[in-house]
Amino acid sequence: MSAVPEAYSDLLTTKKAFANLATLNADGTPQVTPVWFDWDGSRLRINTAKGRLKDKNLRRTPAVALSIMDPDNPYRYVQVKGRVAAVTESGADAHIDSLAKKYLGKDSYPHRKPGEVRVIFTITPDRVQTMG
Repeated sequence: MSAVPEAYSDLLTTKKAFANLATLNADGTPQVTPVWFDWDGSRLRINTAKGRLKDKNLRRTPAVALSIMDPDNPYRYVQVKGRVAAVTESGADAHIDSLAKKYLGKDSYPHRKPGEVRVIFTITPDRVQTMG
């Protein structure tokens, strides 16, 4: 596991930085999606709805890359290459609500659809690169 340098920890903790998540489609082509995330000090967590393309891709091929750009300086960023270490539906509704608080300032995720099942993917960094 690779660590994020302290000088870049603000991108993972205090700033409203989006992560561009790269996964692999079934045919091997890349797929990139901007996602909300949080950081537990050593791993990233993202949240999606069960059945979406990134859910399918992450379950099939756990290798990922993420680029997290500083919203105040696009030349400063963290790139993480890693693997999905855990997948769970447990606590996923509360997790998406906490991400809505971080990114939207709302107590509850406002885009929830009826019957939607939320999923948390925990990603362990294998390699971290920084710029800026």
